[in-house]
Amino acid sequence: MAIKNIIFDFGGVICNIDISLTEKAFYDMGLKKFDKSYSVTDRDNFFGAFETGRITPQQFRDTLKEYVDEGVTDDDIDTVWNALLLDIPKQRIDLLKQLRSTYRLFLLSNTNEIHYKYYLSDLQRIYGFRDFNDLFDNAYFSHRISLRKPFPEIFEFVIKDAGIKASDTMFIDDSTEHVEGARKAGLHAYYLKPEEDITELFNAEMQFLRPF
Repeated sequence: MAIKNIIFDFGGVICNIDISLTEKAFYDMGLKKFDKSYSVTDRDNFFGAFETGRITPQQFRDTLKEYVDEGVTDDDIDTVWNALLLDIPKQRIDLLKQLRSTYRLFLLSNTNEIHYKYYLSDLQRIYGFRDFNDLFDNAYFSHRISLRKPFPEIFEFVIKDAGIKASDTMFIDDSTEHVEGARKAGLHAYYLKPEEDITELFNAEMQFLRPF
């Protein structure tokens, strides 16, 4: 069956990220176990709670302050937390604009309110977008729908809410766990390897080039 819909991850797929920058900055701030605390597959840990909107940004900051050096401010926490977010390359934005003439496009991101405000501000400032609906038919963020990848409920929610079929939908993510979760929900899924860029996945006619 032909692919009619594409669901993109955000961080690591559209927006460049480097989690080690935040990990190092937190370490320097006194938090020594960030890498062990931040788990993709643990839905109940502290970061998972933040990414599903079960704790507020202020609760997030206040909790972290208990584990970092004295004198750390809310702004310090936000700066370190946002350090992992890098650029959103123009060629990827251009690709999304082209793809919309062929596919329905959706965004599905594990994120949180602090990150969301930061990269939305970048999209508005650099590219002049009002919000993500300028690029996608709909955008789904874990902290707003209280669901998180890779668990099947989030994919089932998107399929139902968007009114699409899993069988004619492609999901693209840079996490093997997320890709496996999407496949379990019946979607076609492609793992974007670290050396790949989404601009390499489509030909001039916007057809998907990779096996899936």
